[in-house]
Amino acid sequence: MKNPPKIAFIMDPLASLSLKKDSTLAMIRAAQRRDWQISYLGIRDMFLHEGRVKGLLKRLSLTPGFLSSWEQPVSSEAIVESWCEQGEEVLTPLGDLDIIMMRKDPPFNLEYIYATYFLERAETEGALVVNRPRSLRDCNEKVFATEFTSVCPPLVVSSREDVLRDFQREHKNVVFKPLDGMGGASVFRIMEGDANLGVVLETLTDFGRQQIMGQVYLPEIVDGDKRILMIDGEPLPYALARVPLAGEARGNLAAGGTGEGRRLTERDRAIAETVGPELNRRGLLFAGIDVIGDYLTEINVTCPTCIRELDAQFSLDIAGMLMDCIETKLG
Repeated sequence: MKNPPKIAFIMDPLASLSLKKDSTLAMIRAAQRRDWQISYLGIRDMFLHEGRVKGLLKRLSLTPGFLSSWEQPVSSEAIVESWCEQGEEVLTPLGDLDIIMMRKDPPFNLEYIYATYFLERAETEGALVVNRPRSLRDCNEKVFATEFTSVCPPLVVSSREDVLRDFQREHKNVVFKPLDGMGGASVFRIMEGDANLGVVLETLTDFGRQQIMGQVYLPEIVDGDKRILMIDGEPLPYALARVPLAGEARGNLAAGGTGEGRRLTERDRAIAETVGPELNRRGLLFAGIDVIGDYLTEINVTCPTCIRELDAQFSLDIAGMLMDCIETKLG
């Protein structure tokens, strides 16, 4: 009998996870239900030694009590030991693993880039890394979306205040945001005549030292910023519309938005069909595209979320679908 796949998850500290909605936990659950050998490690637990990339891995399993209460998990404040069991650290060449899931949240900094170098080495040694390390490094989630000009709103990327001011002057009602943010952090809506424009641009660009994005404000945000999950270049039939609080311009769940499941529209599918082939070409097996109204705004490739919310609303098993897809890639 063929041995079960060995899968490792690179992730944030276990105590920081949201037990109620963390998508990586759904993936671990799906792997455990398939009796795969599951381990985890942090981004700092990888290193290069004697010509090979290695990691200090711990075996991980979700407890029966946690699994039995999956639909209404215990609070995120519960101690780690109450929902999972961990093994001792074991020094393991990462190339000896079958699958490595890169599920580390941003910030996308130099440490993250170094991690992609390590994972690229593990990839050449035989491990299937999801998503492909080179593409994680190349595909900034905001800039990558701009490749698909036919489905993007008017936008600009610049560090120059005069360029950004010209964009706001032309379009009047715009949004400015950093290129490396997540969860709606540091996203500013600027309307015509806003006296805060100067300080916003100074803050976001660090006085002209950092590139940022300006994007036309899309009033359809009041109906939700839709996250469409893509597996192997194909969209799921439902999106999670993250509807902002009253008076708020951001729909992100981390910014207080409410998640409402929606069936994909024809326009949603057209956008997904535009993006899907390039995701496949770049080895981005699991991604989340963000759509406001008729426009693509971002492509999340580092750590796409919303699995648990969509599963709950539509009786899906998205992580199971992803693991089935990954298993086919193993050959």
